[in-house]
Amino acid sequence: MPQLDTATYLKNIDFKRKSIFVVHEKLERTLPRHTHTKSQLTYVEGGIAYIFIANKTYIIPARHYVWIPSGLEHYLNVRNAATVTHNLYFYTHDDHLNPFYQKLGIYPINSLLFEMLIFTENWIGTIEKKDPGYRFLAAIKDILPQLSTRSFPIALPTTSNMRLRPIVLYLSQNFAQPLTLENLADRFGMGARTLSRLFQSTMSISFLQYLKLLRTVKAIELIMFSDKTTTEIAYLTGYNSLAAFSKAFFQLTNIRPSDFGKKG
Repeated sequence: MPQLDTATYLKNIDFKRKSIFVVHEKLERTLPRHTHTKSQLTYVEGGIAYIFIANKTYIIPARHYVWIPSGLEHYLNVRNAATVTHNLYFYTHDDHLNPFYQKLGIYPINSLLFEMLIFTENWIGTIEKKDPGYRFLAAIKDILPQLSTRSFPIALPTTSNMRLRPIVLYLSQNFAQPLTLENLADRFGMGARTLSRLFQSTMSISFLQYLKLLRTVKAIELIMFSDKTTTEIAYLTGYNSLAAFSKAFFQLTNIRPSDFGKKG
């Protein structure tokens, strides 16, 4: 199957609603914000992808997949050419049978699911019930609720607020610096209490929570795309000790940074 242009890709997802549409890609593709009637499973192999939904950016690390329910507006971004995505778009007539299928989730894969997803490379395009491979692909959907019980929790809020956007941009470029609410407020000419309320009112998160999330996302990127040691990454993301970094990372991901990405 030749490489699809974006318009054809999106059109083919819902071409036959009772089918399963399969696409495997290794490229830096950014689809526009869109919806489809099918549910979507995207597995990220060998890198990181990002999914943007409403006012949040979710990180999808290697060895994880995202489940996107039918009708949820989103777009997916893969920023590294070494990242491979396996995309399965499923019929939805049975989604009501389990609440798993009706909510967004990012989940780690185990060895069984990993082997099954890699095996899906045997098929590409629209797979109907009469076609070889349909039952195998349908079995993947059927077992997801049993295999996937804990969602990966890293979601970085975004904002269109004109007062907060330059502050968020500054944080994204200076996350390794010794940042405090007070010195950040001074830099942008406002009081600390005003800035604190701005974070809470526009993104429903405190400044410190946002900074911890941002540093965790940056740490995950460094783990996946650099050869830095865990200690080096701790200092590069603004922590003054490996212990403090490891504790913060584990609190958010339930994975120790030294173990993260080992199987990626």
